Amino acid sequence: MTPPYEFMRGLTRLPAYVYDLNGLREHAASIKDVLCTELFYAAKANPDAAILRALAPHVDGFEVSSGGELTHLRETVFDARLAFGGPGKTDDELALALDLGVERIHVESPHELARLTQMGRPATVLLRANLPIRTTGAALRMSGPFGMDEEALDACARALARTPHLTLRGIHAHLASGLDAAAMLDVARRILDWAVPWLEAHGVEEPEVNLGGGMAVDYRAPESRFDWKTYGEGLPDLGPGGPKLRIEPGRALTAYHGWYVTDVLDVKTTRGETYAVLRGGTHHLRTPVTKGHDQPFTVLTDRDTTGTGAPPDDSRRATLVGQLCTPKDVFARDVPVPELRPGDLIAFGMAGAYAWNISHHDFLMHPKPAFHYLD
Repeated sequence: MTPPYEFMRGLTRLPAYVYDLNGLREHAASIKDVLCTELFYAAKANPDAAILRALAPHVDGFEVSSGGELTHLRETVFDARLAFGGPGKTDDELALALDLGVERIHVESPHELARLTQMGRPATVLLRANLPIRTTGAALRMSGPFGMDEEALDACARALARTPHLTLRGIHAHLASGLDAAAMLDVARRILDWAVPWLEAHGVEEPEVNLGGGMAVDYRAPESRFDWKTYGEGLPDLGPGGPKLRIEPGRALTAYHGWYVTDVLDVKTTRGETYAVLRGGTHHLRTPVTKGHDQPFTVLTDRDTTGTGAPPDDSRRATLVGQLCTPKDVFARDVPVPELRPGDLIAFGMAGAYAWNISHHDFLMHPKPAFHYLD
């Protein structure tokens, strides 16, 4: 996919997010084509309304993690299948899930199940499992407050057997993020080795196992992609009567189809280090400082910086920072750049997930970015 650099050069208000909805549709459709599982999109990665609508025809549903997300999804893609997960659900949020027809509620604890039971209304639940499965190379391990151990899961299953208005349908197990296809398949097999006999032992009818998301996105290699074909082909065939499988990726769907475009305000060298100060900052694009990486970028300038008509020489180095009053406001540290001048454009790639929506927008009260959609 060729980034829309000519479109970016024509932007009159900066900073700006640019989302490629056509590219996103193609990417989601190609993933769906090689999967034998249901595909839900984790809306927390990017709940932009245009992105949700672009994905809707190519996914089986959406996973939400708050009452706010739930309301937003129901208003934006009103007939979509929804699953409601996440720790710390309030009574109001559980009631809202029932009111808005959520298909699955992912129960995180015995206390949450007891509160849902007391509402006395029909619901279908998956129990979130916190299994002792170790992974190597994970960017995040979803342990601690997420889900339940085997003792709590068994207690919930016994309680559900005595609660006719609640239906236990299966297990949700999102254990780690940032794994390649081989590691994801290994985790999936170990989840299923535990979950299949557990579901049989508890007499769960029409069982389901949600394997979560966590497919790797490598910001150091923007052209690389998670190997969806290998993953889809490698998932075990559970045969007739076996659990229905579901996954819920977020970042791996949308990250590649967004850019954060801004311009250089100042270039200065202090104690031997060069800094390019950009309009905006990590209050718009928090991803690099959160994950501790250099955000991939392209400098958009037609200026001949060599005097020979040759392309700009990336032999210089600079740290790209924003306007915030904190040394943590860094997009990329000590990276190769061409000669930079005020007014040059910088397009940061891989800004389609956990970017604008996860950032601390109001710190210093700078203007919000503009948003553009290629459709």
